[in-house]
Amino acid sequence: MSRQIYNRTIKVDGIDLFYREAGDKKNPALLLLHGFPTSSVVFKNLMIAMSDQYHLVAPDYPGFGFSQFPVPDDFEYTFGNISVLINKLTEAINLNKFFIYLHDYGAPIGLQLCINHPEKIAGIIVQSGNAHREGMGPEWDEYIEYWYNPTAEKKKKLIKFLSAEGIKNQYFGGLPEEVLSRVSPEFWMLDWEFLRRPGNIEKQFELNCDFKTHLEMFPDYQEFFRKHQPPALVMWGKYDIFFSVKEVPCYKRDLPGAQIHILEGGHDILDTHFDEVLTLIRNFVKEQGI
Repeated sequence: MSRQIYNRTIKVDGIDLFYREAGDKKNPALLLLHGFPTSSVVFKNLMIAMSDQYHLVAPDYPGFGFSQFPVPDDFEYTFGNISVLINKLTEAINLNKFFIYLHDYGAPIGLQLCINHPEKIAGIIVQSGNAHREGMGPEWDEYIEYWYNPTAEKKKKLIKFLSAEGIKNQYFGGLPEEVLSRVSPEFWMLDWEFLRRPGNIEKQFELNCDFKTHLEMFPDYQEFFRKHQPPALVMWGKYDIFFSVKEVPCYKRDLPGAQIHILEGGHDILDTHFDEVLTLIRNFVKEQGI
């Protein structure tokens, strides 16, 4: 059985989208949606490990990874529009039903895909992807204030997360000393090289501000959960400094059957706790009998 990853680019609505693909298309499929500030590169190990039994597709969003940037002037840089592009990508490659992996920015993109196309969702796999207000602790207060009351002064302060140190902190922030050696240093360095392309920091700040829309759609996502009851696996790092671990039990309110697991990691447990995450995903998908 081949474990080869294929690196492909497809034009969707005039935008070149890069995606990685592995595994036999006849097998159950997983659509892997990355978070900020990274790209599909974070899924390479998972794709190699699971491609013996599953079909895996991991796209880069516009402005991320190897997908097109700059985007056309007429493309509004929002999670909703990126979600539409990703759905059109699935249609173009005949990915008709799949488990959807939601990490960080993958949540607003993937959950909008879920509510617009529930028939495509075999199950959801959540890694630090929020759909409830409890997951956005006090660290979000200044951002939320800015979204509703923007000023140039506030922006100058908040945009600092789009820096080399800010990107590095996405991987190392909050981690216990004994976990630091598990972090792949090339991830944040590659992220920063893509992020610092001319014009991208402004676009990334624009996209981050669209998190306001994501927050306002929480009731829509929760209605989707209640109505469709997708099988759900929710994994979180105990030390995640971006999305509070208080989010985790919230999924149980609308999805009583959800499997929830809190690991001794931070925002990127797929990297630092790979064996545990791989086992959880394999068991979860297998249990669905698809």
